[in-house]
Amino acid sequence: MPRRTATMLASTLMLITLLCVGVLYPVPYSEMTPGPTVNTLGEHGGEPVLQISGHKTYPTTGHLNMTTVRVTSADYRMNMFQAVYGWLAHDNIVVPHDTLYPDGKTEEQSSQENAEEFSQSQESAKVAALKELDIPGVKTRVVVSTVGKDRPAEGKLHAGDVIKAVDGVEVKEFADVSKLVTKHKAGEDVVFTIVPAKEAAAAEKNREEPAGTEDVTITTEKAGRNPQTGKMEDYPVVGITAGLDHTFPFNIDIKLADVGGPSAGLMFALGIVDKLTPDDLTGGKFVAGTGTIDDAGKVGPIGGIEMKTVGAREKGAEYFLTPEDNCASAAKDVPDGLTLVKVKTIDDAVKSLDAISKGKTADLPQCKVK
Repeated sequence: MPRRTATMLASTLMLITLLCVGVLYPVPYSEMTPGPTVNTLGEHGGEPVLQISGHKTYPTTGHLNMTTVRVTSADYRMNMFQAVYGWLAHDNIVVPHDTLYPDGKTEEQSSQENAEEFSQSQESAKVAALKELDIPGVKTRVVVSTVGKDRPAEGKLHAGDVIKAVDGVEVKEFADVSKLVTKHKAGEDVVFTIVPAKEAAAAEKNREEPAGTEDVTITTEKAGRNPQTGKMEDYPVVGITAGLDHTFPFNIDIKLADVGGPSAGLMFALGIVDKLTPDDLTGGKFVAGTGTIDDAGKVGPIGGIEMKTVGAREKGAEYFLTPEDNCASAAKDVPDGLTLVKVKTIDDAVKSLDAISKGKTADLPQCKVK
């Protein structure tokens, strides 16, 4: 065989081999792309996203859009070609698989966690909005958020139980529960004073404070990571996570299915503020944004900020409310026609919206590359 022909054949075989490797060989990466964006002032699935009764509401205009990110599933296996394409594309991001699904987390586990975070973000959004408007009547309590399967608390404590005390010590913050439990040694008993979830739900429906407590004794077991120090060591657990629940002075329902995670908190809070005040927050402008929010109204960072700004601009947003800690990253690649507005609290966001609605945007706190 002539040398030239042999060289061409060898090169062709090498190319075929590389193509096969690129297509067949999985790489440990996942993909993020812009997801749906929904106007919290409007409707979704044929019904209003925010439904308020028992308090006067006002007409709204414009948009206050929450934004999302789509991610590939936990069992999705990306090949080399898909990874390279994703790295080169502008409207998606390729990230290590463990970034989205750490410690081998399954799709079901991730979905459950996102649902819990989404529910908590709605509660915090309501609290932050009413505090911003100085509307009294919000009552807060510590509850059982989840109970681990095959853990000591299973069958003894239930999601929604109100935790009044641990070992006779009053519980005021959800972090108190872990602190009190970890004072024990593994194998020792800990006593929870609770209002059962059923009684608590009935009280909440009547806007009353839960009453009628009972004591539940649980034997602790060993776990490997101390939540106080983050270090691997033996410490006692009962297998629950604690959280906060609230009773509000009137009904505020957030109707939005198939969304998870905590990042819509800010936009839900602003939507509630807009509906409860006579002033039009947006002035008819198209504003989108993102950010977690806590009960005090502090805005926290989120993931996938670059994808959220792209998705918002594609739908027509002119301004994007951006958590301060996400600003530097978001400012590296801003979609044309979109202004990134830096926010640290709900109060910052309300003031910026007031400026936007009045066309006084010259002094808006904008995101900049560090």
